[in-house]
Amino acid sequence: MTTVVFLQPLLALISGVLILIFPRILNYVIAGYLILFGLAGLFPHVFGA
Repeated sequence: MTTVVFLQPLLALISGVLILIFPRILNYVIAGYLILFGLAGLFPHVFGA
C-alpha cells in the first residue's frame, strides 16, 4: 500500500506538468491516471495480497 501512496503524488505531478505543456492530451492523461489507480486499488482484493 505504501507504493500506491508514494506513486499517487508523483503521477499527479507528472500529469499536471504534461497537461500544462500539452493541453490536448488532457483526456489521455486523466484516463491513464484513473485506469492505473483503479487497477492498483483492485490488486489487493483480486489477488489476495
